[in-house]
Amino acid sequence: MRHSQTNDGIGHVDFVGAGPGDPELLTLKALKAFERADVVLHDRLISTEVLALAGRNAVLVDVGKAGFGPSWKQEDIDALLVSHAANGQHVVRLKSGDPTVFGRLDEEIQAVQAAGISWTIVPGVTAASAAVAGIGQSLTQRGRNSSVRFLTGHDMKGFADHDWTALAQSGSVAAIYMGKKSARFIQGRLIMHGADRATPVTLIENASRPDQHVMATTLDQLPDDLIAAEMDGPTLMFYGLEPRNAVTALTQYKKEHA
Repeated sequence: MRHSQTNDGIGHVDFVGAGPGDPELLTLKALKAFERADVVLHDRLISTEVLALAGRNAVLVDVGKAGFGPSWKQEDIDALLVSHAANGQHVVRLKSGDPTVFGRLDEEIQAVQAAGISWTIVPGVTAASAAVAGIGQSLTQRGRNSSVRFLTGHDMKGFADHDWTALAQSGSVAAIYMGKKSARFIQGRLIMHGADRATPVTLIENASRPDQHVMATTLDQLPDDLIAAEMDGPTLMFYGLEPRNAVTALTQYKKEHA
């Protein structure tokens, strides 16, 4: 749905979800936005295969952020969106996964809306959906959990706090984004609030991509196993879920024959 009206000569901004990396998981609407784009402002984690689908004349601009590392300032990204659209260009703001999930979408919408620029949100497949499919599980299961929490491991202030008492309850399932650096903090908070140390935890690196890597562990072993695994790519953590046996066997086979 197109939001707000613009004057003649002013462009448009599409906030597009790029999915977790597999280009075949892009929606048709996302592909159409790519084809129309004059400028694509993309996140750091967008795969090269997805970027290759942008129109031949589109200018690609990396405005990526890195957790606890060098990053574009949000106000600079906002200004770039507005300046390109104000010059009559069709801008695609390409975000990893789904733009509505931990994507700082609202700040960018507010900036373009204040400038009188029209905008559209194009949903994408969020990392949690792709990652849980990769381990052969479902996010909810009758008799196990009727709800699932999407959490961030850290926010602008550092490690993020949550309702640890609720999370520590038996049967809880949570998809934790950006949780690698905060793994020991998460472990400590959960155990402090009564979580079973044997609770399964699964980490999926590069979900949906050819180099996807699955690591199954427990809350008790989480920080040490994560260090040993040396996961460098984007990684999503599932608290309360373990991969099905067939997926674990396949991952081990790939590791032994790499």
